[in-house]
Amino acid sequence: MNMHSHDYPNEPGHRGVDTSIEAARAIELSVGHLQRVALRAIRAAGGRGLTTNELAATARIDRDSIQPRTTELKLLGLIRDSGGRRPNANGINAIVWVAEVKA
Repeated sequence: MNMHSHDYPNEPGHRGVDTSIEAARAIELSVGHLQRVALRAIRAAGGRGLTTNELAATARIDRDSIQPRTTELKLLGLIRDSGGRRPNANGINAIVWVAEVKA
């Protein structure tokens, strides 16, 4: 996906479609807050990590709002794919995200 933003992942990206641009603008003010909430929850989970669905439930934030934050946090080098997988409610395996350990 091309993120069409001059400062992605520091600003929300979009796909260059009018509805995607509108959604990015609508969430722009809360992105930093949502990134911090997501990062705190993933850090708190420690080595067990969180899938996106678990993150949404833990943070009590809609999955559609929190999932893009995992991509941004990954690109910022703050979280990583642990290599672990756990099934979501639909039975499909999901990435388990863990906080990146800074040396």
